[in-house]
Amino acid sequence: QVQLVESGGGVVQPGGSLRLSCAASEFTFSRSAMSWYRQAPGKERELVAAINSAGRDINYADSVKGRFTISRDNPKNTVYLQMNSLKPEDTAVYFCNAKYWALRWYEYWGQGTQVTVSS
Repeated sequence: QVQLVESGGGVVQPGGSLRLSCAASEFTFSRSAMSWYRQAPGKERELVAAINSAGRDINYADSVKGRFTISRDNPKNTVYLQMNSLKPEDTAVYFCNAKYWALRWYEYWGQGTQVTVSS
């Protein structure tokens, strides 16, 4: 059973930083593209950042470019999201996503971690 467990969320003041982690259970993590999504109350889930299996192809939502950094540690089966210069509009539940191809697409989601940016 594949499990993705996020951690690192919390309450932070505007301008502050948080680092989210997503630890994956034993599966083909090194072959998986990993992404972070977020969903604010009353809004649709949106892609925040994505990194391919090799860690060389990285993409960010325009709203977080220059502030957030996605990275991965394949030996530790973990993906990270470093969030700096946080704004109130970054408040959301953040979800980890894993996707890989093995004759068909496999996709998994974590349970989410709450990030609240408030003074």
